Amino acid sequence: MSGEILAVNSGSSSLKFALFDAASTASPMAMQVRYRGQFSGLGSRARAELQAGFGTELNEEQDAALYDVPAALDHAGALERLLQWVEDNPALGDIRAVGHRIVHGGARYREPLRLNAESFAALEALNELAPLHQPHGLAPVRALIGLRPGLPQFACFDTAFHATQPAVAQTFPLPRRFREQGVIRYGFHGLSFDYVSRALSAERQRGQALPGGRVVIAHLGNGASLCALRDGKSVAATTGFTAVEGLMMGTRSGSLDPGLVLHLILHEGMSAEAVQRLLYKESGLLGVSGISGDMRELLASEAPEAAEAIALFVYRIVREIGSLAAALGGLDHFVFTAGIGERAAPIRAAVAQGCEWLGARLDDAANAANALDIAGPDSRLGLWVIPTDEERMIAWYTATELARRT
Repeated sequence: MSGEILAVNSGSSSLKFALFDAASTASPMAMQVRYRGQFSGLGSRARAELQAGFGTELNEEQDAALYDVPAALDHAGALERLLQWVEDNPALGDIRAVGHRIVHGGARYREPLRLNAESFAALEALNELAPLHQPHGLAPVRALIGLRPGLPQFACFDTAFHATQPAVAQTFPLPRRFREQGVIRYGFHGLSFDYVSRALSAERQRGQALPGGRVVIAHLGNGASLCALRDGKSVAATTGFTAVEGLMMGTRSGSLDPGLVLHLILHEGMSAEAVQRLLYKESGLLGVSGISGDMRELLASEAPEAAEAIALFVYRIVREIGSLAAALGGLDHFVFTAGIGERAAPIRAAVAQGCEWLGARLDDAANAANALDIAGPDSRLGLWVIPTDEERMIAWYTATELARRT
């Protein structure tokens, strides 16, 4: 299959994209990336970034059409520029299909899905379950329907990876009718966990590293969660019905006593909308520190409030690792990924110290260098840093589904 697969990962003010060769689909790792980039600051201070990949190179004159963006460029405008740039690029073929990261597939959608009017409407109905992500993930789909109505579009779901969890891990202790209505623990960051699990398997096979199929992956970024995997399959996760459960995050609270939420509504007089804003946008690292939700700023700060926020962040991670290790019946490997996981060596060191009871021993020099393997020679637990690649998984699932249907 010739041509390009466009993977899109859209946020509230950003649009990440990657172009992959549609012919290289034997596995996600085999897919050859042509270009990667992103539009950031959409709607206010827009700017574009671009990196060349396999068989391509940057061309200052040709790429000016992508870089020279008006400050108020929105998502639809960014997509239009991107499509036109691809079509005008002689090094690239036609876009065969577009894959989108869609956070929530609900109980119905557990496989990559070709989008049509019916499925789009069904996914829009899930907006309230992931209010920070679902509308923004669907916005490029709507824009492309208008820009290129004949272009096949596929949804790749973060929740789908967790469909392998046993019923006991998905069930809330509520009346049975709620489960029948789809009120279950779904889990999120699935595309990231999927890629990292495959990458870890490849590294273990190549280096014949520590054996064992019991793995916990820590996706630590502005959004954060842990996933327990056995032989590459999701067994349990810290996120649940929504992406606000689990770990403390950049601006999200993570798990709270539900009675506290009732207290805020019934006794503090907060509206449901105000509580939602508090839990999603005013809590987490930002709320505890009062400084920032950005871990880089907190690590650079000498304020005691920053140190308190970092300590709570690490404590919640270590505590949840214990829970997931129990669900797995032990732990063989622990993997750090995403922005904080890949680049914040002090956070990795603190987490590893908290996991010494599991046999974790860190190689300080390897950790400081953000190396792939950061376990010390006497560590009984494999410790890894593996950069995630959600766009690669989106492209692979999209190409695979397209080939299956043609």
